[in-house]
Amino acid sequence: MDWAGGWFAAENYDAARFVLQRGIALVYVIAFVAALRQFRPLLGEHGLLPVPQFVARVPARLAPSLFHWRYSDRLLVAVAAVGALVAAALVLGLPQAGPPWVPLLAFLLVWALYLSVVNVGQVFYSFGWESLLLEAGFLAAFLGSDRVAPPLTVIVLFRWLVFRLEFGAGMIKMRGDPCWRDLTCLYYHHETQPMPNPGSWFFHHLPRPLHKVEVAANHVTQLVVPFLLFAPQPVATAAAAVVVVTQGWLMLSGNFAWLNFLTMLLAFSAVGDGALDRLLPWSVGTQAHEPTPAWFAVVVLAVTALMVVLSYWPARNLVDRHQRMNASFNRWHLAGAYGAFGSITRRRDEVVVEGTEDDDPFTPDWHEYEFKGKPGRPGRLPRQWAPYHLRLDWGMWFLALGSPSQHRWFTVFLLRLLEADRPTLGLLRHDPFAGRRPRYVRARVFRYRFSTWEELRRTRQWWQRQERALLVAPQNLQNMHQLF
Repeated sequence: MDWAGGWFAAENYDAARFVLQRGIALVYVIAFVAALRQFRPLLGEHGLLPVPQFVARVPARLAPSLFHWRYSDRLLVAVAAVGALVAAALVLGLPQAGPPWVPLLAFLLVWALYLSVVNVGQVFYSFGWESLLLEAGFLAAFLGSDRVAPPLTVIVLFRWLVFRLEFGAGMIKMRGDPCWRDLTCLYYHHETQPMPNPGSWFFHHLPRPLHKVEVAANHVTQLVVPFLLFAPQPVATAAAAVVVVTQGWLMLSGNFAWLNFLTMLLAFSAVGDGALDRLLPWSVGTQAHEPTPAWFAVVVLAVTALMVVLSYWPARNLVDRHQRMNASFNRWHLAGAYGAFGSITRRRDEVVVEGTEDDDPFTPDWHEYEFKGKPGRPGRLPRQWAPYHLRLDWGMWFLALGSPSQHRWFTVFLLRLLEADRPTLGLLRHDPFAGRRPRYVRARVFRYRFSTWEELRRTRQWWQRQERALLVAPQNLQNMHQLF
């Protein structure tokens, strides 16, 4: 049967498929590279939250993962390396050049491998954009290859994903912190967000009336524009453009791993080839396609039916007055609920970790460990890391908020610093002891705020900070070992 000439085929969405498949695959490459660089010191056999202990107490039916069969750091490296290589091949379009089953299997493989990582990642992988990437990768498997037309139902499922992501984020704001309703949240957000970037200081100092305009525009983008993604062309493409521009603005003002980048990619599901022809100086055109194989159509329709059924829970969540944010309703991370920043912190606290080589714990000679992404020394301008994800630095932000789930790994982290554990030190920007063991470590809490224009000119410091409390008193190796 020739499905390509009927309702099943989205003949006008070759460019959308190109961006979706290659862009999502690129994010998987970034995610697997991050796992290769960070997973072992965080979650490996000798990590801060070892996977073997996790799989011993959490059954596979609750968190499906290859690592329930067995875990080793070598196996983790193999999983992440294979995932990165297959994803890189998808970025280059190699599987897409073959019949539809080739990219289907390739995307399902990277989805399954990354699912194995996420489901044992505990607090270090408990972010909404992990589920977003998994759901996007699963859907990308059913977009077909370049030989056949993109299936219309999958294009619609991608738009439904963007709708849940954007509209869910908008509703969680309207139901949450009152500063979203009085348009004042951006008075604080750029300064208190988890990981500021080089632009955050400048965004924070924009005029307050402009901050209100930004919040109002965000509400329109998240509460109105998502409905237009399902409108006829060229309205759907225009709606996608609004989403892309808004997410680009957010990328300029903060580090949110791959959330903004991936959202921009997903919005391309609403971009038609004809609309691009009118916007670009060259023609995108519509490719000639082979007839869609009947088996592929059957598989796609079955998956579409599955996603429709699974969508009941996130759809109900969108209209629930007790809406959940970044929630997964199944162990496969499909058809989840998304959203961010339902509440905004007004003040920024940071945990500063220090060590000393002095035998006296009351010595004034303490030296600060520097993290790669989170604020540290006041004179250091925040760096740009997104779409790469610094998981330890994000954990430190939650720790400063008083999240109890962070304290267990942080105790182990202090022990690893006392041991001068090289993999753990590799997660940091600077070890003040150059690989030597300190005699004591401690953790202090500081209140941070962005400097004013006048303070920046006078002190050359982007931050002003003041000590608030002692979180962990000086501990040596003997004291720490007694805790375990």
